[in-house]
Amino acid sequence: MMRIQDTLKLATRMFRTRPARTWLTIAGIGVGIAAVVILVGLGYGLQGLLLEKIVFGEAMLSLNVITPPSRIIVINKDELDKFQQLENVEDVSALASFTSLITQGNLTSSIILNGVETDYFRYAGVITQEGELFDEGEKDYAVLSSAVLKLFEMEAADVIGKTISFKVFVPSLENSDIQEIPINKEFKVKGVIEDEASLFAYIPLSEFSSRFAIPYYEKARVKVTGREFLDSVEAKILESGFVVTALSKTVDQANKIFRGVQVTLALFGGIALIVSAIGMFNTMTVTLLERTKEIGIMRTIGGSPLSIKVMFLTESVLMGFLGGMVGIGIGVGGGLSINFLLNSIATRLGGTSMSLFRFPMGFLLFIAVFSAIMGYITGLFPSKRAGSLNPLDAIRYS
Repeated sequence: MMRIQDTLKLATRMFRTRPARTWLTIAGIGVGIAAVVILVGLGYGLQGLLLEKIVFGEAMLSLNVITPPSRIIVINKDELDKFQQLENVEDVSALASFTSLITQGNLTSSIILNGVETDYFRYAGVITQEGELFDEGEKDYAVLSSAVLKLFEMEAADVIGKTISFKVFVPSLENSDIQEIPINKEFKVKGVIEDEASLFAYIPLSEFSSRFAIPYYEKARVKVTGREFLDSVEAKILESGFVVTALSKTVDQANKIFRGVQVTLALFGGIALIVSAIGMFNTMTVTLLERTKEIGIMRTIGGSPLSIKVMFLTESVLMGFLGGMVGIGIGVGGGLSINFLLNSIATRLGGTSMSLFRFPMGFLLFIAVFSAIMGYITGLFPSKRAGSLNPLDAIRYS
């Protein structure tokens, strides 16, 4: 049996005797690996762009309970108490929502005005684009959606600290009457939520309850003590006839979709990888023919078939691994370059930076190991053939 250092010396001789062919083969493998890396990196990037918009933490442990559009049943104080008394429920926070008029300076427009307690923001995963959310006990502040700013032709940074006022239209559950209730105070804008599609604002829920009886709540956030209790609590609330959604299920579904996208993109990259593997197999076969006489001499002086196989497999694994390293370098370098270019353009145009391509370290380590395995598989047939050569026939080969 040959020593390890002798095997490595013979396996790396290709870099000295046939450097051009060897590096072209490695480059071919690298191109195939790079195709997989950059396409799967695109899948990870798209997944990240979606999921980074979702706030985790307590929002992942809450259920969003909605009053049905039919209003046959509604979320009221009694229902909130029932939610709170359910097993494994830690807290309940409600949202009351009414059509309202908002006034800023001389401009007035119609929006949806939401009254919430501060806990609701955490349970719903609400974050601000500019400024802050109002805290517990702060009754003179409001938070607007970015769509509302377009009504006043203002930027997010400029609206912070401005004063606004509201007039609320409260419907009755018994009949079609609508009560017009002005909120006779001014609110300071404390924060802006990024939402270009919906016209809404948040104020403390106490500003509603101190002025009129809230007929029903539009939504409620039910926070459970652990993620394993989400399904059981959801089932109990569904029995009451309410609509229930969970952010955790949305995230799980999104992850499943993107795993499918990544597999699909990897299959497209795999086409290039198969082509490069065929090129590597061809190189190893040609190497076998060129070294047939050398193999015969090695066998004659005592080299075992296993030693010959190990030498060829070491050579193919080394080429596969180096091809993987080259492919990772090309793929990651190309993806990061595209990220830099897109971010430069976005910054010039006033947009926000993003990472369209992402390369998790675990994925790159898998690619490195996979490339070595691919080299091993590709070298199996040539190495087996080399080990089975008849020494005398091999020596006479020219």
